Amino acid sequence: MTAIAHIALGSNLGDRYNYLLQAIAALQQRVGRLLRQSSVYETQPVGGPAGQSPYLNAVVEMATALAPQELLQVLLAIEADLGRVRTVRDGPRTIDLDLLLVGDCVCDGPELILPHPRLHSRLFVLEPLYEIAPGARHPVLGRTIAQLRAELLGVRPYNRVPTRELTGMRALVTGSTSGIGRAIALELAAGGADVLIHGRRSRSAAEEVAAAVQRAGSRSGVVIADLRDPTACHTLIQQAWDHWGGLEILINNAGADTLTGEAASWPFERKLEELWAVDVRATLTLARELGRRMQQAGQGVVVNMGWDQAETGMEGDSGELFATTKGAIMAFTRSLALSLSPQVRVHCLAPGWIRTAWGEQASQFWQDRVRRETPLGVWGLPEDVARTARWLVSPQAGYLTGQIVRVNGGAVR
Repeated sequence: MTAIAHIALGSNLGDRYNYLLQAIAALQQRVGRLLRQSSVYETQPVGGPAGQSPYLNAVVEMATALAPQELLQVLLAIEADLGRVRTVRDGPRTIDLDLLLVGDCVCDGPELILPHPRLHSRLFVLEPLYEIAPGARHPVLGRTIAQLRAELLGVRPYNRVPTRELTGMRALVTGSTSGIGRAIALELAAGGADVLIHGRRSRSAAEEVAAAVQRAGSRSGVVIADLRDPTACHTLIQQAWDHWGGLEILINNAGADTLTGEAASWPFERKLEELWAVDVRATLTLARELGRRMQQAGQGVVVNMGWDQAETGMEGDSGELFATTKGAIMAFTRSLALSLSPQVRVHCLAPGWIRTAWGEQASQFWQDRVRRETPLGVWGLPEDVARTARWLVSPQAGYLTGQIVRVNGGAVR
């Protein structure tokens, strides 16, 4: 079973920075895969003999298959290899490796205490940990790293504004060059996530959205793939995973448009083939393969896209087509959530009447029907779906998985 471990590093003897680099290299060789690494901070010594030199401190996040006790022994061995000598309590050292958190493990033994007993009281630990894992939760105190840091600094929000709660998370949003996908990509970036933009054919449209993500202060990139092609789906999986060395968020938003343009006049059978290839087969492939990689890495969130009327039904060819394909994804989501838990959470958004390209040009008949069937009396917007997606992938929704979340203005019939 893979777990996520947060390890603090410190050095105040000799070539301090080089000792940190050597320790990180040793951790990668002997502990597992490096997921995130904080900046290096210089801090004054806390405790110990007077006259010590300042420390360089950092925190790394790693995926490891080692049990906590095994992990502790590896850290002690790395310290010894790098010349750590224990003579004076809190004295100078070439390298100090402290095990801060291992998932939600709680341990109170003679050799190992988890979480680290002084984690919440040391700013030189909380600051780099906050940089890479602000939403990580202290399993005993029940508060996030961001909250513990704020309490230590004596800073408490009075009039809270949107935060960067997704900082350090890496996302792929399929079908993100326009509409709901574009809105989700920009909303995740506003939350601090790095976002890969996917499009089917227009690189320029994808690069425009990627530039908007970067203006929001996040990293971005572009991947182009026709999801109707199974080979292209597998290529996309590898490209997306390799781009930043992993992902924590997958939003399966891409869907075939059979309502506008040339496709609107296609026969029923051809529309079904198109929807099956993109909305069903590609979603299953991406969710299963990337979900398993996230599971092996120890964490992640997958969000698929359903339809609110898949369960209640809608007359006509489009109703039959979308109820069949989106209903399949909603059922698949529940099963995948069971397969990937507890490391990976899986959800499905089920939008209702959202004003996308079709809604913009819909006839007065449909405009009236939308208002009649929606208790809130208005069309939803792509941004309404995006804000819900941001919450679902955030630490605030950490106790939810396998949910179908309807974004539909209250329509229940």
